[in-house]
Amino acid sequence: MPRFPYTPTFTPTPAPAPRTTADPAAASGAPGSTKAPEPSHSSSRPSASPRPARPSGAAEPGSRASSKSSAPFASSTSPNSAGSPNSSDSTESWDDGLIARRVTEATAAALAAERASVLETGSRGPAGKPPAPLAYDGRLRSRLDALRELVGLSRTRLDSRTLAEAGRVLDEAAARRKLSGRHTVVAIAGATGSGKSQLFNALAGVPISETGVRRPTTAAPIACSWSDGAAGLIDRLGIPGRLRRRPLQSPEAEAQLRGLVLVDLPDHDSAAVEHRKQVDRILKLVDAVIWVVDPEKYADAVLHERYLRPMAGHAEIMFIVLNQVDRLPGDAADQVLDDLRRLLDEDGIALGEHGEPGARVLALSALTGDGIGELREVLGEFVAERGAAARRVSADVDAAATGLRPMYATGQRVGLSEEAREEFAARLADAVGATAAGEAAERAWLRNAGRACGTPWLRLWRWYRFRGESTTGRIPVRTAPADEEATARQRVEQAVRTVADRASAGLPAPWAQAVREAAVRGSQGLPEALDELVARAGLPPGRPPRPGWWPAAVLVQAAMTLLQVMGGLWLVGQIVGVMAPNLGLPVLLMACGIVGGPLVEWGCRMAARGPARRYGQEAERRLREAAAGCGRARVLEPVAAELLRYREVREQYGRVARSGTGVG
Repeated sequence: MPRFPYTPTFTPTPAPAPRTTADPAAASGAPGSTKAPEPSHSSSRPSASPRPARPSGAAEPGSRASSKSSAPFASSTSPNSAGSPNSSDSTESWDDGLIARRVTEATAAALAAERASVLETGSRGPAGKPPAPLAYDGRLRSRLDALRELVGLSRTRLDSRTLAEAGRVLDEAAARRKLSGRHTVVAIAGATGSGKSQLFNALAGVPISETGVRRPTTAAPIACSWSDGAAGLIDRLGIPGRLRRRPLQSPEAEAQLRGLVLVDLPDHDSAAVEHRKQVDRILKLVDAVIWVVDPEKYADAVLHERYLRPMAGHAEIMFIVLNQVDRLPGDAADQVLDDLRRLLDEDGIALGEHGEPGARVLALSALTGDGIGELREVLGEFVAERGAAARRVSADVDAAATGLRPMYATGQRVGLSEEAREEFAARLADAVGATAAGEAAERAWLRNAGRACGTPWLRLWRWYRFRGESTTGRIPVRTAPADEEATARQRVEQAVRTVADRASAGLPAPWAQAVREAAVRGSQGLPEALDELVARAGLPPGRPPRPGWWPAAVLVQAAMTLLQVMGGLWLVGQIVGVMAPNLGLPVLLMACGIVGGPLVEWGCRMAARGPARRYGQEAERRLREAAAGCGRARVLEPVAAELLRYREVREQYGRVARSGTGVG
């Protein structure tokens, strides 16, 4: 008897014309159906058993219309070729639920046409329309946008491994959003021997997944869909067409679990590494997970430490099912359930025991069917809400935000305080000798005042003594010795290190490193720039500005000098005999000039102290501002830019973490 396997590439052969059916399953998944030459019965029931009356025009479960309605999966019912020309060669029944069927040569053409039509419409919903994509609410979209912005701002500061999980969440959220929003993908996961494949078959109502004592039994994930339009979701899981199934066609089950896509995973503790990799991969893609545990291994450390504890934030999309309770005597099942809840609480998994959001814990026996109805009911309500996919994405964003928290969150106020800025400017001013330059400018101003208001004799002496110095009042620029230059460079480097440490204090390690690197880059060439600044930012050329009283002081000093000259000439004339002897008046004139000149000079010096101090302070201020401006442009502004970038990413992280104050 030939075996007709399902394959995604199929060349159809001519088939009878399709007809419209009123079967609810067919109406939900396919626009039309091809009638087989002879009606067939599902091998899951005896061929002689009576069938219930069906509404007029409804397709029977074993008809081609029924199999057509299961696109893109095959129904558990299979054609019976008893009425075909080769019925004598096809008496063996087929009831393994596989899409691959045993058919006769007479029905091969009709089945080929049917499957060609399935390939064309398998990914479409009712009335041939594509399934409606998933829609996220405004808050989740805002969080995803913030996470995308956060990753973009952080790529130059954080390594790709740190951002890998956040990037994966964004990619998977975008991919899931494009697919059907009417379906919920639920994976059944468990350890070896927990009975997850048996539970999978019990929910499907037909033996789909292989069960047995051989371990591992499930070698590859198997998908079963209760309605059409889920092909894209299953393609995303990487499950090939030969491993896609349909449950037992039952209007009640289809109505209860419409939109459910159930995936039976390999054992998460399988000895085969490839099996564990498949479990880890698919668990990141499904909308919800049913964890199946048994009374012997419900406390397995691998399950709790590798899966349940890291997925504690996904409690709302998890079901914890204690299977094989039929093996527990008396009230032992309740005791095991209580201990299981205790372990889940230690894992940080919130339990939705009284309507609160959290994981549901159920006890059942897939072998006897005890508790399967309750699980079906819970699953039906869960799928009908159509919110599992969005909750999964939201939980993934929460997990990504938790993983990134050390990169953005800090427990103290960060930034560069005004005090730190002023200290940095003061250190640079000390490095360029601003204080010494101001004092030198003050002395120069006093010297100019003394030269302008001093006695001619004292000015002559000072000229002779200081004839090599500049009389403009400018600070002479001289080449500093090597040791002084090295000391100034060390002061600049120390100032940069100090301000970098102040700015990076309290920042997460990557951003603190970025701040320090920005400060170091800015400090390159800073000592040379400060040296040029000292030469350019000195006092303006020419003499220092003179106060208005200087001309009067000069005239008074000239008068004192004139008195000395007049008194001296008068005495000389008396000695020579040209003038009559009179020592009193010339001596008085000379004494007034000799005493008055120094007194005028002393008074001018006292009066010049204030202007000289202000002149020196102005020179110091100019040099300080110039040094501070150079340091601000080269060091502080790059550091402030890094701090601003950190504030931006911290704000984005706060949006991702669903709290405006999510970081300190």
